[in-house]
Amino acid sequence: MNLREVVKERRGVLGISQIDLAEMAGISLATVKDIERGAGNPSMKTVTRILEVLGLEMEFHIRTIK
Repeated sequence: MNLREVVKERRGVLGISQIDLAEMAGISLATVKDIERGAGNPSMKTVTRILEVLGLEMEFHIRTIK
């Protein structure tokens, strides 16, 4: 899943509107809409704020190059 799908799905599960998410994360509604459309290019700070509100965390893994 990509960020767009994760945010939209989790927001739906929690019953949080786009406006609520924007307010709780301290970001603009336009930013939330852009992310959910796949049109945004959010900073790591913005992504971290959103994930925190949604009760999610991000993990980084080293890929094996073939």
